[in-house]
Amino acid sequence: MIVYRTMNKKKLFLWSLYDFANSIAFINFVLYFATWIVVNGGLSDFWYNAIFAIATVMLFFSAPSLAAFTDKHGGRKFFLNISTIGTFVCYGLAAIFSGFSEPNIFLIAILFLIGQYFYQLAFIFYNPMLEEIADTSHRARASGIGQFSNALGQVVGLLITLPLSDSRLAPLIPSVIIFFVLALPMMIFYKDSKPKEKRVSFQILKSETIIFKKKFFTFMTLSLATPMLLAFFFLSDAVITASNNYSIYMERVFSVPDKTKSILLMAILIMSALGGIVAGWIGDRIGVLKTFKIILVGWIIALPAVALAPNFTVFIITTVLVGVLIGSMWATSRAYLSTLLSSEEMGYGFSFYTLSERFSTFLGPLAWGGVIWFFGTEPFSYKIAMITMTIFVIIAFIILHFWKRPLIVSN
Repeated sequence: MIVYRTMNKKKLFLWSLYDFANSIAFINFVLYFATWIVVNGGLSDFWYNAIFAIATVMLFFSAPSLAAFTDKHGGRKFFLNISTIGTFVCYGLAAIFSGFSEPNIFLIAILFLIGQYFYQLAFIFYNPMLEEIADTSHRARASGIGQFSNALGQVVGLLITLPLSDSRLAPLIPSVIIFFVLALPMMIFYKDSKPKEKRVSFQILKSETIIFKKKFFTFMTLSLATPMLLAFFFLSDAVITASNNYSIYMERVFSVPDKTKSILLMAILIMSALGGIVAGWIGDRIGVLKTFKIILVGWIIALPAVALAPNFTVFIITTVLVGVLIGSMWATSRAYLSTLLSSEEMGYGFSFYTLSERFSTFLGPLAWGGVIWFFGTEPFSYKIAMITMTIFVIIAFIILHFWKRPLIVSN
């Protein structure tokens, strides 16, 4: 494994560009497609959220084995490329079929589910590449730059499709095409430090699955990363569920036009980009763990503040400030975890990071959807659902603060 004393700028650029690219498709599907499939397509809030839960279950049964394969036999970029192509094809087809005069909501939901699976799977191989890009003393900054690119990509994605915002479907296909074009430099020019040495086969994956089952208990019992992974699971539960339902929340609570939603999201994402850079810089100075705990406290305050906003003006001010926490959260969590994992378990450990992040799209969405199912689709119900997310963040803080491992990693 090649270890850089600072940062490999070429790899950092390609790595960050990829995050910039996939966020263009991500934000347009979160804003426009989510509202269309629930409000126009007639899919219930519960089943919309269930899509993320099912995709995550699929990820749980495949990602660790694939991650273990790449740790042992290489090929992170190979699998990243496959995941990228799968996302492009399935999201593209979902957008195309949604534009039919009589769209088949079931087929569209299935395509979006598979696309969501590939989108999530890509990060199993993307996040561990941080190890190849920067050493531990510069990793928070590198992660922050990646998060800045992610947020900037979402802003650019919204700006590009803003002229098409009168239609909830028109922005989708352009955003998917732009995503794939901008992902190509990473797919083609990024030099994997450990290329795939072995052909992937069912027998090898079966063998890796058996190894994974044996290794899982040992890893979760002994690894320094376990408290962080579990805490991150609960934090992600709150943040990703709230994000996936954000456009629907604004529609149901404030009846906000899509163009206004888009402009507000851009403001939030600009703050998120700044948050990622600043948190990465602070994390390298005062410690990533301390920085991450401060961010958790910020979320505990922010989520109830968003839910209790008495009018749309206060809601705007609150959510724009929350953008800082979004960028800070991803930048510091990724950097901190990379300091807890050895090179030999980097891909394997980051597979659980991604699962912690994405498996939160199992419990959180079911909690949100359950609240809406029980109380109905009145604005009050969505406020309760938002406040409920705070419980997950409190649990995350308790785990990270009180669960101590016998060995302490300097950070």
